[in-house]
Amino acid sequence: MKFNLARLRPLLTGSVVVTILAVTGLVVRPLEAPAWDWVRARQPALKLDSIQGALGQGLTVGLLGGFRAIVADFFWIQTHSVWEDRDLPATQTFIKLVTAIDPRPLFFWINGSRMIAYDMPNWRIVDSGGYNAVPQAKQRLIDEEQATIALNYLKEAFNYHPDSALLHVEVANIYLNRLKDKTNAAEAYRRAALLPNGPFYAGRIYAELLRKLGRKQEAYDWLKQTYTKLPKSVNRSLGISEFTVDSAMAPVVLERIRELEEELNLAEEKRFVP
Repeated sequence: MKFNLARLRPLLTGSVVVTILAVTGLVVRPLEAPAWDWVRARQPALKLDSIQGALGQGLTVGLLGGFRAIVADFFWIQTHSVWEDRDLPATQTFIKLVTAIDPRPLFFWINGSRMIAYDMPNWRIVDSGGYNAVPQAKQRLIDEEQATIALNYLKEAFNYHPDSALLHVEVANIYLNRLKDKTNAAEAYRRAALLPNGPFYAGRIYAELLRKLGRKQEAYDWLKQTYTKLPKSVNRSLGISEFTVDSAMAPVVLERIRELEEELNLAEEKRFVP
């Protein structure tokens, strides 16, 4: 009797998939219960313990091996679930759990920091009676507390992604939008702009913040240096596409240079020549 391997192949594939899922379930199960117990203990917000305590049972992340990404994705789903419930302690705990298990995806760090810095202040103010009932000073204090937690969280992210321009942009956004701190925001945008993978807009925002801070000469010098390096035409052999040229926005940068020359009252002979 001859066996038809072609007919058996779907069955074998299905068996392998089932086996992998079963093993994954066994790996996740001892982590899931301790994590939920930790959340249910309702640790006060802003005072979370180490990830080792959250995992419990003496388990270490190293034991997960190749399952780290799968387990982290599982806990990110849990994070989104408690985030939808506006459960601050649980959300904050799971955010830290996810990146402790697998710190490699920037997605976890960036979205986790946004939940902490932008969503959680709103939850706390609403739970305290709403924006009309909570004094402005208290609202400001809540913003500062959550922004500080988010910034510390992003500081940890740099241990794993030291050359990420997007992390610097995220830091800058928190300083600018949550803390209204133009000085530190400008510095973070500058760091983002100087990295090889830095977005063009980071340099433009840095210059604009310098301008608003009254440091117009610094802004002028920065924009002149920036303009000379910007791609101004398509060159496919160098990898310069239409999108790259549009993102660089060289005409806008030149326009801002001209505006600063007027504000600085520069003589014609001292003005920038492209």
